[in-house]
Amino acid sequence: MRRLVLVLFVVGTTGQFSAAEERPNVILFIADDVSWNDVGCYGNAAARTPYIDALASRGIRFDRAFLTASSCSPSRSSIITGRYPHNNGRAAELHKAISGHLPWFPELLRDAGYYTALSGKHHMKTTAPEAGPGARPRAFDHVDSGRTKDNTGGHANWVSVVQRRPRDRPFFFWFASFDAHRRWDADRQWDAERYGPVHSPDDVIVPPFLSDDPETRRDLASYYNEVTRFDFFVGSVVAELKQQGVLDNTLIYVMADNGRPFPRAKTRLHDSGMRTALVAHWPAGIVKIGPSPALVSAIDLAPTILSLADSEIPQTVQGTSMLPLLKNSADSIRRHVFSEHNWHDYEAHGRSVRTREFLLVKNFRPGLPWQGPADSVRSPSHQRLLQLRRKLALSAAQLDVFLTPRPELELYNMGDDLFQLTNLAEDPRYAAHRADLIDALDQWMEQTGDSVPARISPDTYHRETGARLVKSDIITTDVITPGEDRHADRVNHPGPF
Repeated sequence: MRRLVLVLFVVGTTGQFSAAEERPNVILFIADDVSWNDVGCYGNAAARTPYIDALASRGIRFDRAFLTASSCSPSRSSIITGRYPHNNGRAAELHKAISGHLPWFPELLRDAGYYTALSGKHHMKTTAPEAGPGARPRAFDHVDSGRTKDNTGGHANWVSVVQRRPRDRPFFFWFASFDAHRRWDADRQWDAERYGPVHSPDDVIVPPFLSDDPETRRDLASYYNEVTRFDFFVGSVVAELKQQGVLDNTLIYVMADNGRPFPRAKTRLHDSGMRTALVAHWPAGIVKIGPSPALVSAIDLAPTILSLADSEIPQTVQGTSMLPLLKNSADSIRRHVFSEHNWHDYEAHGRSVRTREFLLVKNFRPGLPWQGPADSVRSPSHQRLLQLRRKLALSAAQLDVFLTPRPELELYNMGDDLFQLTNLAEDPRYAAHRADLIDALDQWMEQTGDSVPARISPDTYHRETGARLVKSDIITTDVITPGEDRHADRVNHPGPF
């Protein structure tokens, strides 16, 4: 009953906002490692997300929203600069810093008079010094980890940040959870009164590239628990906004930084890794509610938010504003979405381009398997696939987790192939589509200063066990990140839209 009351409280209109011309507040909720189809409003009846679903019912559910990287810090760094990962300098790779000369959009919001706060997972840094010549302006007035002894999910302080904000300034909040990153802590911190019952392994939806067995189902159930806990705190913030009478003029985005931390998801250029749930809720500003078929990229968030704040959009931003989709009922702002995958625990270099109908993946390290990050390799789900491989019992979808060599080109019809299991790259019926997408991808790589260095970052974990390799065995001589040799962090061209 408590959960039902909160859902009804969240979706009700306030009737308290009377100055829609004022600059809106903005909150960006970012889940960690959650695939798009593990949210209820995107068709998953097993994963409970009533509060996000409520926002979608009164806002826009973007059905073709994509990230620039399916890797935590490159994805977040891309969002905060509005640039592709290889255009952020060494931040193209996991744990690396954004080039110091590049502005972060919350800096510009602060300059425009917004109160800015980050609570939860940060995972972004800059090469600029903290003080003195060359230092970047502060991006956030307030920063905290969002963690307490009883809640390490990153969302423990979200409501208090909203409550303690200065009331005479518009605000921007970057609320980023650690849910649903492995190692599952929601299970041992579960509060049934707040979150409801834990998910049953019997109810989870097992994708075709995983093994449908008790261990994998338990693994997925724990992951679902993390998704539901994230959802609860989204709802708690929305309820507080309503209580304060500011919900109507607050633009809320809910998304994730990359796909679920399971085989053939996180770090993949396929939808299971790169497609994100993206819900927008803004009663005072959204003209037409409901699902949107528009292609949107994560780098489109920065120019959208800056435009709403009447802040100048710097030339460094490569995204395009989503305002026509929010305020003018448009159904398109771009023809293409581009994504990339670089090192994340393992050597890799892949690029992709999407239209509404097709996905093209180009693999520049085809001799290496694409099994997922080290924490996924250590998971029960991955280890179960290894057992099936030893028995020669993998299905074609499961075998793709270990496939080597990989095809250099992959082409998928998104309308007919939800999980991208049928590669059409060599099918003559799709030759024209293949040629058009190759041209678009080549043009994007050239115009944005992308590159394929001969020596890129090597594996630092074992591909079968996920164990860390001995540091002395890792050769890093002459290693550079993609685009570094072409000074891509100084290139502002967005490539084709």
